Amino acid sequence: MRLNAIVMNPRDPHYFAVGGSDEYARVYDIRKSCVASGMADQPVNTFTPQHLVGSDQVHITCVAYSLQEELLASYNDEHIYLFEKTMGLGPNPKAASLDDHNVSEEAPQVYTGHRNAQTVKGVNFFGPNTEYVVSGSDCGRIFIWKKKGGQLVALRMGDEQVVNCLEPHPFVTVLATSGIDSDVKIWMPTATEVLSLPDDVNEVSGKILFRMLSLFLFVCFR
Repeated sequence: MRLNAIVMNPRDPHYFAVGGSDEYARVYDIRKSCVASGMADQPVNTFTPQHLVGSDQVHITCVAYSLQEELLASYNDEHIYLFEKTMGLGPNPKAASLDDHNVSEEAPQVYTGHRNAQTVKGVNFFGPNTEYVVSGSDCGRIFIWKKKGGQLVALRMGDEQVVNCLEPHPFVTVLATSGIDSDVKIWMPTATEVLSLPDDVNEVSGKILFRMLSLFLFVCFR
């Protein structure tokens, strides 16, 4: 498997999550990841939305942990999903998907509107209590959603082409972003009033959805 992302659990550094060239975000326990134990390649848990199980058309470009140990995963040409600890499929997801008793009935929170296709897009949490989710997009904008409920609350132009990386400050509400441009941008909330979404938000999301559908049709019927 090609590895695209790795992140440590901020509450328990024994655990780390990885994402790569298939649909599963895998969680490993460092204490069990030694060659001598014979379990070096065995995760302790795996996560993916049920509709993506068995898909060979997606991969994970980034994973992130919240302070509450929730796991965030961004998929290429798909959406962003937030998994609670109870939503895992276990160490053997293929076996779990065949056994309905081992599959969680809880659905992950989904975040939509951005596009993740041209480059490897980052995703992260933002806010003093990780109450927001942020992502780059192929349209050059930064997307900000409420973590709970998935409501899109802000769009900011972060790059003339593509926003790839987003990194929050560990202690204060500051966000660093970068993309294809030659500079790194620093963001912090300074507005005294809640700003509305841009007038073309539906047009932006519509164009992104159309591009995703066009690519899907191209892949299916080429």
